[in-house]
Amino acid sequence: MKKIVAYLSDSYNELVHKVSWPSKEELSGSTVIVMIASIIIALIVFGIDSLFEWIIKLLYGIL
Repeated sequence: MKKIVAYLSDSYNELVHKVSWPSKEELSGSTVIVMIASIIIALIVFGIDSLFEWIIKLLYGIL
């Protein structure tokens, strides 16, 4: 039990005193970048999927 309490105490102290948390501005900027990157990747995947769909329809239309 002492090991568990020591572990929890050490974890708390590390999170409070040693971890550098991002500011609101840094967090907002990172969030916007992730959202934009996600939209771009989704559009790329949609484009590739649409291309493959067109190719498959073309092939099955011929065969």
